[in-house]
Amino acid sequence: MITRIYFWSIPKRLLMWAVFRMWLNRRPLKKNNQVKFWKLLGTGKGLTFTPRDADPTRWGLLVVIDENSLKEFESSSVITSWNQRATSKFSATLRCISVHGSWSRKKPFIYEVDPRVWQGQVATITRARIKLRKNFIFWKAVPPVTTSLLAAQGLIRAIGIGEAPIGLQGTFSLWSDPLAVSTFAYRGAAHQAAISATAREQWYAEELFGRFAVIESSGEF
Repeated sequence: MITRIYFWSIPKRLLMWAVFRMWLNRRPLKKNNQVKFWKLLGTGKGLTFTPRDADPTRWGLLVVIDENSLKEFESSSVITSWNQRATSKFSATLRCISVHGSWSRKKPFIYEVDPRVWQGQVATITRARIKLRKNFIFWKAVPPVTTSLLAAQGLIRAIGIGEAPIGLQGTFSLWSDPLAVSTFAYRGAAHQAAISATAREQWYAEELFGRFAVIESSGEF
């Protein structure tokens, strides 16, 4: 199994098509026995990582799929329909370095790469189901972490991702190497404060944090 992530940017005039396509793609993804796990994603601009950051012109898909079935999957309408209409697109093949937590009560990612060996680009995926009564407290805590993240050495790109604008939120970020991720996660004061606040406030009903070796990527997001 491998993890594959896609992002597509579309013209604003195709917004309704995108919403419909997200709904339409659910059926073939559910029926595909080679897809172990999938999530259709909305995205944020990566400026505030709050609901007002939502970007209706960029959409995404994450799948965990049998590697031998990837070529056939990428020829399916799930992928080609977006590729044909996108003004820009990004895709990456990922292998898990480390992961903590669950996503929709599942543990879709398994360790595939020894973190002591990998020295290439790293992608991080975070995802949280925020308790409804904790949303506003959570959003107030986001700005210092965002400022620290965007200034972090080794960060290539970071955007918000989510299954819904409120309550089901996360991030996807791309880093130059494992050291850059570790430095931000464990030495950054703002991020450490957020970790402490998470434990204190109990924001999340469910959370996941994963690091992945970027085996191959193309395009931009």
